[in-house]
Amino acid sequence: MKLLRFGPAGLEKPGLLDSHGQIRDLSALVDDIAGTVLTAQELAKLQALDIDALPVVDPAVRLGPCVGRVGKFICIGLNYADHAAEAGLPVPSEPVVFGKWTSAICGPNDNVELPRGSVKTDWEVELGVVIGNHCKYVSEASALDYVAGYCVVNDVSEREYQNERGGQWDKGKGFDTFGPIGPWLVTKDEVQDPRALDLWLEVDGRRYQNGNTRTMIFGVAAIVSYLSQCMSLQPGDVISTGTPPGVGLGIKPSPVYLRPGQTIRLGITGLGEQQQRTVSIG
Repeated sequence: MKLLRFGPAGLEKPGLLDSHGQIRDLSALVDDIAGTVLTAQELAKLQALDIDALPVVDPAVRLGPCVGRVGKFICIGLNYADHAAEAGLPVPSEPVVFGKWTSAICGPNDNVELPRGSVKTDWEVELGVVIGNHCKYVSEASALDYVAGYCVVNDVSEREYQNERGGQWDKGKGFDTFGPIGPWLVTKDEVQDPRALDLWLEVDGRRYQNGNTRTMIFGVAAIVSYLSQCMSLQPGDVISTGTPPGVGLGIKPSPVYLRPGQTIRLGITGLGEQQQRTVSIG
């Protein structure tokens, strides 16, 4: 099942994608794709629906973030050994954890705003994990039981603020529009193996990132288990699991960063694609 949210920013309605690629309206049945709607019990109810009886939505509608009311937006850094190498950093012995502010979240095709004065805004295609059931101190063996599904994330990053302006990585990761998620949340029953997904990213038609989640240092189950030792995880929390090589920072001999007026396209096998336009906010 592919769950989504559609409509104007801040006024999104819940929906799903049917087998013909049409958006169906769920707003008469649930208030949002958020919170307890993402628990295993509630997802089972949605999967039992007669989808053909649901209203069809105009295909030209804006897609919002595929999860609403996100409580925590947690990221894992340097989770691909070859990405750590291109960043000139050692392979971590434990997951590197940082956060993106929830105000960074936007729709999969919304504009990405380049911060004022930014000259080092970068891209990162990542597998997103959406928590479905409350968990705390869970084992790696049972961790996937607490996952609702998966989505595409672009972990947009301003490298000067991240690496050169003091403080922690969060500073360069949390600007508005730096967290496009979607186009949809694919429930875990449709993802046979989260460690066998191709992911890619292009800027203006040039392919920069080509990777597969099998090269992650820490898999989804290990990440969920690890985070649950540090904090409780609630339905609707989003975890971004790291990026493969090919980010602008790592390009040799000179890094390449985003400029106004460029088009970013990215996707993951079975999870859909995003497309953003970069804009200057002056």
